[in-house]
Amino acid sequence: MSESSVLGASTRVIPSFEYRRERWRNGLGWTREILRVPDSEDWQVRLSIAEIEQDAAFSAFPGVERELVLLRGEGVRLRFADGRVHTLLPPHDRVRFAGEEAITGELIDGVTHDFNLMWKRDALRAELLHRPLVGSMFFFTEPGTAWAVHLLAGQAEFEGEDGLPAMAAGDTAWLAAGERRRYALSGGGELLAIRLDA
Repeated sequence: MSESSVLGASTRVIPSFEYRRERWRNGLGWTREILRVPDSEDWQVRLSIAEIEQDAAFSAFPGVERELVLLRGEGVRLRFADGRVHTLLPPHDRVRFAGEEAITGELIDGVTHDFNLMWKRDALRAELLHRPLVGSMFFFTEPGTAWAVHLLAGQAEFEGEDGLPAMAAGDTAWLAAGERRRYALSGGGELLAIRLDA
């Protein structure tokens, strides 16, 4: 991760009401963008929540790896051009795929909201974990390691971090790469934790 990419984004909590709602690249749906790092068209990682309101083709993102997690709704069936089919079902089913793949999403029964992690495969490695939050959970940042934490349910706060507000369900924290630090997140609920390594 270069100085201009992940280190350029400061550690912060992004409340869900600040997510930017915009059209999909192909115009067939809506997304609420949580974060892009760096904050430009040439991002290395991007987090968003896709709103799938109708059966539609997914936008193509060459050079990008993607992971999709069902947040709300009865599910969506992904049909890949090579014949594979993967159905995301509640609660919080997930699938990882290459951004170049031609995919059509078919709704099972009504609108879904899906957490969408995207990262440039030639720049980063990403690991997405789905975990309960009971008591305290620890995250370590380093010069080449950043974390994003999306609170699915419950409430949480970072112990001893006066500059970071408490988190409510739907909020996301970005823990930027930099000097080695330990963050202690305490609370109760459920979260997605994404580790990003250069």
